[in-house]
Amino acid sequence: MYFLRTLSLALGFSIFISACQPGESNWTVRSPSGNLVVNVRLDELQSIIYEVSSSDPEKVVLIEPSPLGIEREDVSFSSGLSFVNASDIVSINESYTMTSGKQSSYSNEANELSLTFKVDQGDQVQLIFRAFDDGVAFRYHFPEENSKTHTIVGESSGFNIPKGSKAWIQPYDSVFKWAPAYERYFENKMELGTEARFHNGWAFPALFQLNSHWVMLAEADIDAGNFGSHLNNEIGSNLYSIRMPEEDEALNTGDNKARSTLPWKSPWRVIFVGKDLGDIVESNLITDLSRPAKFEDTSWISPGKSSWSWWSDASSSKDFNKLKNFIDLSAEMGWKYSLVDANWNIMEGGSIKPLVDYANEKGVGILMWYNSGGPHNTVTEQPRDIMSDPVKRKAEFKKLQEWGVKGVKVDFFQSDKQHIIQQYLDIMEDAAAHHIMTNFHGCTIPRGWRRTYPNFMTMESVRGGECYQFDPGYPPRAPQQNTILPFTRNVIGPMDYTPVTFSNNQNPHITSNPHEAALGVIFESGLQHMADAAESYRSVPKEVKEYLKALPVSWDETRFIAGYPGKEVIMARRKDDTWYIGGINGEDKEKDLLLNDFGFLQDGKYQASIIKDADSSHDFAFDNVSLDRSGQLKIRTLPNGGFVAVLKPSE
Repeated sequence: MYFLRTLSLALGFSIFISACQPGESNWTVRSPSGNLVVNVRLDELQSIIYEVSSSDPEKVVLIEPSPLGIEREDVSFSSGLSFVNASDIVSINESYTMTSGKQSSYSNEANELSLTFKVDQGDQVQLIFRAFDDGVAFRYHFPEENSKTHTIVGESSGFNIPKGSKAWIQPYDSVFKWAPAYERYFENKMELGTEARFHNGWAFPALFQLNSHWVMLAEADIDAGNFGSHLNNEIGSNLYSIRMPEEDEALNTGDNKARSTLPWKSPWRVIFVGKDLGDIVESNLITDLSRPAKFEDTSWISPGKSSWSWWSDASSSKDFNKLKNFIDLSAEMGWKYSLVDANWNIMEGGSIKPLVDYANEKGVGILMWYNSGGPHNTVTEQPRDIMSDPVKRKAEFKKLQEWGVKGVKVDFFQSDKQHIIQQYLDIMEDAAAHHIMTNFHGCTIPRGWRRTYPNFMTMESVRGGECYQFDPGYPPRAPQQNTILPFTRNVIGPMDYTPVTFSNNQNPHITSNPHEAALGVIFESGLQHMADAAESYRSVPKEVKEYLKALPVSWDETRFIAGYPGKEVIMARRKDDTWYIGGINGEDKEKDLLLNDFGFLQDGKYQASIIKDADSSHDFAFDNVSLDRSGQLKIRTLPNGGFVAVLKPSE
């Protein structure tokens, strides 16, 4: 793990900023290539307005004039502002690596402008803007040092989306016992200003298609001084604005406001921009905007696949012998881990320590489930009241390290309030101190923690494969949702969807088995929980079994090949010199998926091993072809079907 950052004053070279003297009211910052422009001004009410546009080749407004401002309990920074000063434009150039993700090495360039304003009583706020070639971001900063606790009571930041745009966006759910706010279906090509189903606004991320561009809204670099926000939108309006957590979250424990001493920074408000969907899918803005890793030694962190018994048998996590069977499966498949889910502390036929010992003998790492509560949930699944207690939590991690346990899955957070954000951070820090990886369920969305806490491997915040257990409405919607998630939820960070299930659960699939196989490539997660029954994986054809054995979960490179949210998607990911390509059809009609651009390949011949739809959705067909950079593939898919192609250089 390394981090490199260079800062230099950007003088000349295509960046213009008006003379920053008192009385000025217009400022501009451009991205490094000049393709994106942020304009900021004070209006007649002395309120801050910004606009984002593309200038390649002609001006296209991407975010129409939109409000900025933030409210503290002691002072409003939304109007009556006067300009104090502006920084020089700073050129940012960063490189870093992460233990898992879309790629193994990361770099970004941006230009940053800081503007300072004050109100009549003298209090100041700084607005920081960054312009990248694939998006822009802004945040608020109270720079003065003050030991008094200040409360953030609101924010007027908005995103005025051009009229006529279409949206792929998820309602922010009303939190209840079993569900947090991020596990509803994404609306597909929704009209702007549509009423949110649960009257709580809309969740991040929010994807919009303009006439010539794609725009996505998100949030990054949230710390203990903040809550997690979502979006508000009035019926018929194209303005989406920042909304605080709902007051009744976490069973009304904690405040939905943010409290902190000064200095204080808000999270980044992030606007992804692309001329095509590949610009959105391949972007790393969320981690680019997040803080560097808090520790350098990541030798103990290892992404990998995990067996998981709960999906096929919800009571299995209380059965010693059933859990042994899944440990055996991981050993047979060469998977690194096996997840022991809820209620393992009341196991029958054995106990957890001998089970961990058995797994260690088999060379399989154990991951263990915990309830996050605490007073913020009433879920009775055990063990609970450990992860919410700092003393018990540290002692538990110490014990797990001594046993050789590799990671924890912590569930049922049910809130984005500040005190719950603090709990996430405390869990990751305490776990890292004892070399324990973390996975969160019943949780918020990724906001860049993967970079800051390298032991953070994945999180749920998705309506995923477990819904086959309990939601009869899920199977008919899953194919479409599966083709929306790669363009939305999975762009911002790892997603523990629990994919690749071939057998039927309480509510049978309508996706084909090759569609399910492709999800292991299309969905990215540092811990990929293979959710099906052990006998299901043991009974697949040898070609499928070999694919599931070799399939990586951390990648050196990711390429978007083709697709459209709600219709189909084709993704290519590289590990070392092997490319894995997954394609899925999200519509209830037979379709040819075309791969006509292999320009990402190195020179030379590749052998492609293909797993594709047969005549029945429950069967697999296989093919082997030779191709190079100039090649094409056209693969027939069934309704809701799919394929996987594994490309290796020919000898």
